Amino acid sequence: MPVIHTNGVNLHWREDGDPNGQAIVFANSLGTDLRLWDEVIARLPSGFRTIRYDKRGHGLSDCPPAPYTMDQLVADAEGLIVGLELRDVIFVGLSIGGMIGQALAASRPDLIRALVLSNTAAKMGTPEMWHARMEALRQGGIEAMSQAVLDRWFAPDFRNSPACIPWGHMLCRTPLEGYLGCCAAIAEADLSLSTCSLGLPVLVIAGELDGASPPDLVRGTADMIADSQFHIIPATGHLPCVEDPETYSALLADFLKETAHV
Repeated sequence: MPVIHTNGVNLHWREDGDPNGQAIVFANSLGTDLRLWDEVIARLPSGFRTIRYDKRGHGLSDCPPAPYTMDQLVADAEGLIVGLELRDVIFVGLSIGGMIGQALAASRPDLIRALVLSNTAAKMGTPEMWHARMEALRQGGIEAMSQAVLDRWFAPDFRNSPACIPWGHMLCRTPLEGYLGCCAAIAEADLSLSTCSLGLPVLVIAGELDGASPPDLVRGTADMIADSQFHIIPATGHLPCVEDPETYSALLADFLKETAHV
């Protein structure tokens, strides 16, 4: 299990595919780890080098004390890419991972060739909403809120199936400090100005039944970016890469054909 030290933290990461291929970096959502992308990576065309990592406070990466800032999370991703001597990567980010991708593409365009923004926005919620949620987490922990979170994550059919159970376990095993730290980063982040300035190829994906980042919110961010592509995956929630990896992978594969060096 490889680890890279950057920006004061040890980040757990994983590599799959062709070590000489076009690099794709995946950043996952709040309350998940790098296994979020298993079914997508398994379906991608050959010839790509896929890199995924656990952001600080999640999975097998270090969990510093909360709060975190979006700048710290972006610096972590930047340090991973630079430390692995990657350039011209395609960055795929879901939810907070998509916020990291937006900010990184704006600050380091030399590192990012193209961007996939999934179930995310330039601004997600209000500081008041996030601080209320953080206080509830401090009082009751993640497990007390897990059912409500899963309701926002998944469409009803998946939510009520046995397939949802492992995702609930993953959520509840996320360190509370790491979850709170990333909530704080989202609460204070408004990327609207920098996202409007993006000039690279961008694919934006929404889930039709997403209770965390509804399609209209995601579409609003797509509308900020000149010439971006926007797609809604039917009958999926906040994690369409989990609920419908076939459709998700097909959208991603088409975008890769347009933007990658392969």
